Amino acid sequence: MKISDVLRDKGQDVVTIGPDATVGELLALLAEHRIGAVVVSTDGASVDGIVSERDVVRHLHSEGAAIVDGPVRSIMTAEVHTCSAGDQLVDLESAMTQRRIRHVPVVEDGRLVAIVSIGDVVKHRIRDLAAERDQLEAYIRQ
Repeated sequence: MKISDVLRDKGQDVVTIGPDATVGELLALLAEHRIGAVVVSTDGASVDGIVSERDVVRHLHSEGAAIVDGPVRSIMTAEVHTCSAGDQLVDLESAMTQRRIRHVPVVEDGRLVAIVSIGDVVKHRIRDLAAERDQLEAYIRQ
């Protein structure tokens, strides 16, 4: 199975935010779209970083509420693990587990095309397991 299989079900919508936007604006974007992470991009196509709810919480704890008025660039993760639509899903699952990351941008020819979350991967895996179970049950009943 490939990452493109997950994207076929999920879609390729991706939300981005500029590195100079405030953390307050980031929080509004996360709430508006009901998502847990946003790709940081100066142009909507490049991946300059990624920022998640966890990043906000960690910095709130260590630096206080003043971060809300600061720029996203001050709390984002700049070294972003990415994948491509043609990559194997099992490799992505392994990387997400080993790196303890929940969101991975999908990049094709240097351009951001989608984002995959651990929830997307789990949903896809559950659907496939249910289909396999149904096939096995049908085979046994024959």
